[in-house]
Formats: sequence, C-alpha cells, structure tokens
Amino acid sequence: MFPETPAAAAALSVAGRHCSPALLHDMGLTEPFDSHRLPFEEAGGQLAWVFGTAAGWPAERAERAAEIIRLHMRADVSAADDPESHLLQVATSWDVVGRRPEEFAPDARAELLARYPRMGFGAEFLACFEDQARRKPDSAAAASVRNDVAGRIAANPLDGG
Repeated sequence: MFPETPAAAAALSVAGRHCSPALLHDMGLTEPFDSHRLPFEEAGGQLAWVFGTAAGWPAERAERAAEIIRLHMRADVSAADDPESHLLQVATSWDVVGRRPEEFAPDARAELLARYPRMGFGAEFLACFEDQARRKPDSAAAASVRNDVAGRIAANPLDGG
C-alpha cells in the first residue's frame, strides 16, 4: 500500500495522470517532468521538493527528500552514511535490473508482481534511459546505457529474465 500522507497522495495523483501504468518508477523520466537540461534524478528530486513543500513540510525535510532521489543513481551510497538514499538505490536497482535479490525476502518477488504487474516496465524504462543518454550524454542514465543496462534489464528476474 502507499503511505497515506498529503505528499504521497499528491505524488500518486500526479503519477496517475502523467505516468504510464508501467512507469510509476520515476516521474523525472516522464515527458511532462523531463528537464531538457537536468538529469532525470535531479528533476525527480525537484518534484519531491515540490510535493513536500506543498504538503507543508519544513524546508529541510523537503530538501532531504530531493537529495535522496538525486543520490539514488550513485553506486557508492553506503547504508552507514545515508540509510534512506542507500535503501532507495537498492530498491530501484532491484526494480530495474533485478540487482541484489538476496536483500529481499524470498516471497517479496511474488508479492510485488501480484500487487504491481510489470506491464512492459523494462522496455519502457530502457527507452526512457536511451532517450536520456542521447540528450544528456554526461548523465548517470547515459553511463548506465554505456554499461549495458539493456542487457541487465533483459536479464531482470522480475521481468522473467
């Protein structure tokens, strides 16, 4: 279930309007919120700041939400230094490429897929990353494309790979 908070409700409402059912993963990759200059994780962080601020969060909390999203594309976010950013990085890596499955309970895969079917997520996500890479060659998405994210997405056990 989704958290029942004003910020989460707003994000879910916006995602329902602007994201395909397969791409609930990151609004910064969607056409309405894709910045022509910023990497998608930066744009997504800015959206988190907007949702938090609109929900009445203190400025520090809204900025922290933005920071967590910005950092999730880095491989060097340690759990000891930044548990929230590390958790998001681990969860999104599992979602996108099936990385670190041992960090999730064995029944988590079945529960996740029953609750949230993939609906072509891998192909849609890859298309977004390839688009980001073409337009933003210095971005983390571009680095992922150069490092065979396509192959890792194709092999994702969550997508049957």
